[in-house]
Amino acid sequence: MDPETGEPYQDLLVIVVPDDAAKAALVEDPSVPFFTVPHFDGYNAVLVQESRLGEIARDELAEIIVEAWAARAPKKLAAQFFAGR
Repeated sequence: MDPETGEPYQDLLVIVVPDDAAKAALVEDPSVPFFTVPHFDGYNAVLVQESRLGEIARDELAEIIVEAWAARAPKKLAAQFFAGR
């Protein structure tokens, strides 16, 4: 729910992050539109409205998405991916 309007978000994305530190870094950075809500306390993920993705530099967003994938991908596959970069 949007804390300002009380209405449900219509374009909310959940992005997994590697750990609590990564979550805190994104949520506490005022230059990016990531946030969390109490429902996600204790879960390594951040929220962002799809309509606000344009506020994030493409390279930064790509890095966040790759890290999200790597946090859930099989370790061997992630290692192969990063070795090839």
